Amino acid sequence: MCGTCDTPDALAVVARARRVADALAAELLHEPVAKAMDLGTARGFDRAVASLAAELRRQASRSERDAVREAVRVLDIDWRRTTPEQRRRLVSEAMNAAGRATALIPARIQATLGPAADEVISATRSHGRRVQGLAIGAELNAVDRRIAAHVTRTQVNFVTDELGRRVEGFGAEARRIVAEGLEAGLGRDDLSASLQAAAQDALAGRSAFYWDVVAGAFVGNGRSYAQMSSYAEAGIARYLIEAVLDERTTEICRYLHGKVFEVGDALRRFDALDRLDAPEDVKQAQPWVREATDAATGHRVLYVDRGGVRTPIVEVTRSGFGARDDRGDHGRSVSNRELMDLGVSFPPYHGLCRTTTLPES
Repeated sequence: MCGTCDTPDALAVVARARRVADALAAELLHEPVAKAMDLGTARGFDRAVASLAAELRRQASRSERDAVREAVRVLDIDWRRTTPEQRRRLVSEAMNAAGRATALIPARIQATLGPAADEVISATRSHGRRVQGLAIGAELNAVDRRIAAHVTRTQVNFVTDELGRRVEGFGAEARRIVAEGLEAGLGRDDLSASLQAAAQDALAGRSAFYWDVVAGAFVGNGRSYAQMSSYAEAGIARYLIEAVLDERTTEICRYLHGKVFEVGDALRRFDALDRLDAPEDVKQAQPWVREATDAATGHRVLYVDRGGVRTPIVEVTRSGFGARDDRGDHGRSVSNRELMDLGVSFPPYHGLCRTTTLPES
């Protein structure tokens, strides 16, 4: 990911700042993405993400609360009277109860994202016609329909995968809490309080930030794919990366700002992505960019991780982070061809990425 967006805590700070500015309006408006927002502006994009994230949180919150309640209900016992086998069984039952509650979430998310995908694509096409002057039709074309189905399906798969990890993580934490609590001589009330806190954190506590990232990735991918479709329909062969160069723009977006890539290559990559379903396969094909420090030089290095193999993209010799209209300075880097091969040729490049594209005439 990026300078201040490379860790969950840092991303959460950015997400909270965005919510302070946008979430109230989004909650009050309850308008469709395309009608309420202009996806061609940074402000409009932020509002679209905030609006969608608010709706996703609303759809998931009841099931998340149910999952916490059901898991804690199973585990609220006198653990000192149980055997190791009974403890394993009880934790497993709690995980099953939480899983049954969260199993409702993907269907609710799909029901929200399906219409939202059409709205994102329609808003993108509208901006292409009105602002960019693209000679394209008003209606979604065949590629657009594939894009809508793809971004909905893959995002629901990501959500389902994440929910499974949350339940598994809660189970591991519950086993640890019980084992250490019994060893420390804790009573039922103390263990119950610790288990409830663990359930809240694992099953619902991260949800506000999590749904911001889901909404950002969904809108970002939908907009990028729809732009490629519009460019192809208009006969545009190349596109240019345009970052929002303000104080919170990430290192990778500063570096890629102004670079030019091929529309045909982007659509071929979408075709390949559209054949993938497993979340891990999608991540490998279109990885988010991360950051590390080179021990030898002390410089930041932006890279992608594919199957545990780190491939450097560029060395940041001087950071522009925190400044407006400053791309920073860069050293060793890969070619545009290599960026395309790595799956880093169109946004989003990281969580909550605002970077967009422009047609290159």
